[in-house]
Amino acid sequence: MQKIIILDFGSQTTQLIGRRIRELNTYCEIVPYNKMPYDDPDVIGVVLSGSPFSVYDSKAFRTELNRLRGVYPLLGICYGAQFIAREYGGTVEPADSREYGRALLSEVNDADPLMKDIHPGSQVWMSHGDTITSLPEGFMIIASTDQVPIAAFRAPDEKMWGVQFHPEVYHSECGMQILRNFVVDICGSTQSWSAASFIESTVRQLKEQLGDDKVVLGLSGGVDSSVAAVLLNKAIGRNLTCIFVDHGMLRKNEFADVMRDYEGLGLNVIGVDASKKFFADLAGVTEPEKKRKIIGRDFIEVFDEEAHKLSDVKWLGQGTIYPDCIESLSITGTTIKSHHNVGGLPEKMNLKLCEPLRLLFKDEVRAVGRELGMPERLITRHPFPGPGLAVRILGDISPEKVAVLQEADHIFIQGLRDWNLYDKIWQAGTILLPVQSVGVMGDERTYERAVALRAVTSTDAMTADWAHLPYDFLAEVSNKIINKVRGVNRVTYDISSKPPATIEWE
Repeated sequence: MQKIIILDFGSQTTQLIGRRIRELNTYCEIVPYNKMPYDDPDVIGVVLSGSPFSVYDSKAFRTELNRLRGVYPLLGICYGAQFIAREYGGTVEPADSREYGRALLSEVNDADPLMKDIHPGSQVWMSHGDTITSLPEGFMIIASTDQVPIAAFRAPDEKMWGVQFHPEVYHSECGMQILRNFVVDICGSTQSWSAASFIESTVRQLKEQLGDDKVVLGLSGGVDSSVAAVLLNKAIGRNLTCIFVDHGMLRKNEFADVMRDYEGLGLNVIGVDASKKFFADLAGVTEPEKKRKIIGRDFIEVFDEEAHKLSDVKWLGQGTIYPDCIESLSITGTTIKSHHNVGGLPEKMNLKLCEPLRLLFKDEVRAVGRELGMPERLITRHPFPGPGLAVRILGDISPEKVAVLQEADHIFIQGLRDWNLYDKIWQAGTILLPVQSVGVMGDERTYERAVALRAVTSTDAMTADWAHLPYDFLAEVSNKIINKVRGVNRVTYDISSKPPATIEWE
């Protein structure tokens, strides 16, 4: 299978490069800058990502360019472009001021294959503190802006290019065309990567990999584990047993509703109510990462106990997707948050690991679910954290707090559905704040809880903007929560974008 390799130098937008290439129906893999699969015959091109480092920083990441040059078509993006330029004798220096934000291409060599159908005036997005001030001997400029003379360049008579802007981000309006020029025209992608082809090849591989072996899979109610279960079920049928653990911090009625959906899909599912154990172990815990660790540990214990009731199980199935793997194995050594799908269970249970979705991004998982014929309500469900409402309750956890949040959250989510807003939102939820505020109900003064509503729009969760919901809708939801949820007298709306905030509060 044809593939593009993206060498990750630590950029926050590396995943976006991968997603954009996948949108061109071309398979790609993101690997650390020093893990190039030189012996893979399916590689048709290589992209060098951006980086938080300067190329002249002693800590800067470097790769063996001479082993790539002349072997694969190369495209350096931002740091990747500066790395190519400096490696072969060009000059990279700190810019007079950080070049960040929208810019317009003032000059374009549209005869160059990378710049085909790109015209002066095209908008690109800059984000760099350094700039290339001179190119290696023989290299040529193929695009400029008013502020950046060397916005894009190439090495003549060979397939090596660099751009100092980010074609992968939404604000680079000509970015997809540039990536198309590289991936399809220059690298020769046949654009044969699709949900249908993924299902066909994955089911075949699963049958070969698993044979008659039995698999146990933990369901969360979310789209990732649900699609993984249906895909495995298509491959091995009744040899798959699914376990759905209720840790007590799901949304209102979610356990019963999701169990009905799973039974309707023909899955072999065991439901386990373990809420008492989780609540007991979380008592008094306030630190977010500690909450995640406890819930992850308890899930392993409960799941392990249930799995050992089954006989002859040899594999553990998980709904791990590509961003889980990338974030959990950050090359910079920084873990943004623990992922409940990565690590822990296989070692404890002495099972082999089966992750049929580990190559897919979230939107691709949904496309596979639709191709498998799953109901839209499961496929379009908003992302929901593995620890559930535990990380939407700031401070310590109790059954009483969960019950309050479930009611408020139910009103918010149902309101989004009733107003036909749910499918326009990437993710929404309600947060119970660790404060009480003064209010007046009737003739009485109250001192009760406050909740925050959170709704964001996004295409990939890497960046997100707060959803500009109608005032009338917010007024209606606020009124219903305050009137119907005992213990809440104030509703706020979170208008923070990511970055600098995150989608979840914890």
